[in-house]
Amino acid sequence: MARYEQTLSNNRNFFVSFMFAIYDFLRQNLGIIIGLAVLSTVVAFVNPVFLSYANLMNVLRQITTNLYLALAMTMVIIVGGIDLSVGSTLALTGVVTTTMFAIFGVPLVLALLIGILVGVLVGAFNGYFAATTPIPPFIITLATMNIARGLAYILTDGSPVRAMDPTFNFIGAGHIGVVPLPVIYLVIFIFICYLIMNKTKLGRHIYAVGGNVDAATFSGISVKKVKFFVFTFSGFMAGIAGVVLASRMFSGLPAAGLGQELDAIAAVVLGGTSMRGGIGKIGGTVVGALIIGVLNNGLNLMGVSSFWQTVIKGIVILIAVYADVLKREAAEKK
Repeated sequence: MARYEQTLSNNRNFFVSFMFAIYDFLRQNLGIIIGLAVLSTVVAFVNPVFLSYANLMNVLRQITTNLYLALAMTMVIIVGGIDLSVGSTLALTGVVTTTMFAIFGVPLVLALLIGILVGVLVGAFNGYFAATTPIPPFIITLATMNIARGLAYILTDGSPVRAMDPTFNFIGAGHIGVVPLPVIYLVIFIFICYLIMNKTKLGRHIYAVGGNVDAATFSGISVKKVKFFVFTFSGFMAGIAGVVLASRMFSGLPAAGLGQELDAIAAVVLGGTSMRGGIGKIGGTVVGALIIGVLNNGLNLMGVSSFWQTVIKGIVILIAVYADVLKREAAEKK
């Protein structure tokens, strides 16, 4: 009887915590959730194809690639950095994975692990220099962006590396029921990132370093370890994105991920993460990525040129960052 009552109490506490988390999420992101609803309504009104099952699945797949990068980018920006290399790292990991599997005949699981490891190594490279040198992360990751992209082109001589194996393709294009596998991976990573940022000492340290690095140092936080982790994790998530995208496309593309860092940063800042560091939420980034995904899809359905789409996304980032500046200034005056 006592065990039953304890189980009932645990279930009740879990339900209360879950409902509070939902309430907190809605309260903190009400503005952008309304913006997402309005944007979706407008796109659906302009082109009813938007609401078709095939199109919504396409939007979900596009969002997953962006969110793999944006989840880690949230941590990087909260800690006060930025990672411009994620798009190039995505391309390099996809190229390495397909080359190992299709060209050298490496077993699939090992090829996937090698590809992801490449992403981790790029992230660790960024993290090491961000943590131990005075070079700004912008410059460090700008350099690795070019290095990784160049290596992807060198390895392939500029041509796609085909991997026409159904098992390989299933990783990025398969379904469980009606749910695409990349979406299932994404839900798992969202949960992991939420736990890191909200339920662990590491998450508190990330916020502390981004809020005031000197105060974090004086309080005994290892700033170097925190910075090294967030950049390494960013490389890991870029590796995951590269492997999944290469699987879905049946090939490693050296040109994959061009401008993907722009979409990731846009999702993060739209989600309320401050470019000055110290402020941001994983839930906000998820909504921000949904807005970017719907915006991209809507512009495609309306036949807007990809060149103009880049301009529009740049304007969106500028507006989001400017709004953050105004919000910070208003908070400092109180």
